[in-house]
Amino acid sequence: MSGRQKVLLGLLAVALVGLFVVAVGAGDDDRGDPGARHGLVDRLGALGGGRSAVDPATVDADCADDAGRLVFSGGCVVRVADPGGLRTLVLRSAAPFTVVAPAPGDADLTIRDDVEPAPDGTGAVAKVAVDQATEVGLRCPGLGGCTVLVATS
Repeated sequence: MSGRQKVLLGLLAVALVGLFVVAVGAGDDDRGDPGARHGLVDRLGALGGGRSAVDPATVDADCADDAGRLVFSGGCVVRVADPGGLRTLVLRSAAPFTVVAPAPGDADLTIRDDVEPAPDGTGAVAKVAVDQATEVGLRCPGLGGCTVLVATS
């Protein structure tokens, strides 16, 4: 190893130790919220072409009412037009419901999710990845009816 390589290796080691000291010293004793994300992560996701929501105008269903809500008992099939890339279909409801959808891409897999309202009272939210024209099945548990809204976030 030449003298120049030794100097560069030494500088790299000093830089790594310095970064470690800064990282440890800049922290605090707060354990944080594992579900929270830093704003920088959201900005980087947007720069990298992060997934945006499916436009509700491109969603059609036989159970849709005049206000654009999906109102059904038993089940309903939601048809999503080709979004032109990977998008997220966001479905919101005050009551529990079930979503059955094909996985995006060429995967031969069907995803099922039983969505429950959050404990904080914000309702049930299902996010389905969609990358082509597809059909998503919705089911309402029990004998009652469900009202689901196609949302933008």
